[in-house]
Amino acid sequence: MFELGPALLFCPGDRPDRFEKAFSRADAVILDLEDAVDPAAKQRARDAVKHADLDPARVIVRVNAPDTGEYGADVEMLRSSPFFRVMVAKAEDPGALALFDRRFELIALCETARGISRAADLARDDRVVALMWGAEDLVASLGGTGSRGSDGRYRDVVRYARSRVLLEAAAHEAAAIDAVHLDIDDRAGLSEEAMDAAASGFAATACIHPTQVETIRAAYAPQASDIAWARDVLAAAESNAGVFRFRGRMIDEPVLRHARTVLARVL
Repeated sequence: MFELGPALLFCPGDRPDRFEKAFSRADAVILDLEDAVDPAAKQRARDAVKHADLDPARVIVRVNAPDTGEYGADVEMLRSSPFFRVMVAKAEDPGALALFDRRFELIALCETARGISRAADLARDDRVVALMWGAEDLVASLGGTGSRGSDGRYRDVVRYARSRVLLEAAAHEAAAIDAVHLDIDDRAGLSEEAMDAAASGFAATACIHPTQVETIRAAYAPQASDIAWARDVLAAAESNAGVFRFRGRMIDEPVLRHARTVLARVL
């Protein structure tokens, strides 16, 4: 079961000087061996990650895509490391996950057209505890030039991919992780997207800068009014069997489940 979050912070794997700060600022750190690392620094990054003095319970290591020459070396390094939670970049083929033995928990990063289309197949692997999606690589795989329109919002095809990953994750009892917000200074946009992610059912949101962590945490935290409503409606349910009316609203079991989710996020 995936229980990390809500703010997962990427950190370049070849910058061990940043590991401790990233680890201390976020709910979990993603040590990145893929896009954040120059090709010439891949081995240096593997060495740094292998010897990182961090609690493995709050570390995710993103490995290179399975169709690259770096993937096998990344997996081999991890076998002799204390880290067991791995994010597989550009995941597309469930068969490529077979390199990981049963001690590993995998996060399949669906960020290509083929990866989105095979999200369900990836989620069926019992080592996969979460699915994540990515916007920019997805649009690049489609031959597009940008994930957002002039209004700053995701294009329809990107919103579809986000929704499909969330649905397939839930359908296969895996968690879903929302994509990074690349505009570091756009706190309002990040807050809006993270609030939508929390309300929609995402377990966490990934980020690329320490200043984004608190914005994500605040977005996932229930408002005081929501907490009060959840407590009141659950208390009312104790004396009302089946469907009942509460403050002008019909209450049934799905609504009560929403309320329980709100309170679970307070703990």
